[in-house]
Amino acid sequence: MTHHCCEEMTSQVNWHCDQHDDPFSCPDALVGFTAKFQEYGLFIHDGGTSRIGIVFCPWCGQRLPESQRDRWFEELESRGIDPWEDEVPAEFQDDRWLTSPQEKR
Repeated sequence: MTHHCCEEMTSQVNWHCDQHDDPFSCPDALVGFTAKFQEYGLFIHDGGTSRIGIVFCPWCGQRLPESQRDRWFEELESRGIDPWEDEVPAEFQDDRWLTSPQEKR
């Protein structure tokens, strides 16, 4: 489980709405977090699924973790896995791959 920088960020990332199943549809959902990439973003409520990436917490001002997106793709490539064509292992669906015993970088 990822620990976020402050209580407000944790509250925002874990936001659940009784009226909307999808945070992109909920006007009260502000921040999304993608665990496998360690990326935070502000939802763009325009009917799509876009987010604007952020590098500082809007509430406490702390610098957020560096994105692991490139590293995620590199790790899959080193294992011969094409994420667009092949089945991606379960540990790469969230942040487990960052702490897995195989990952010694």
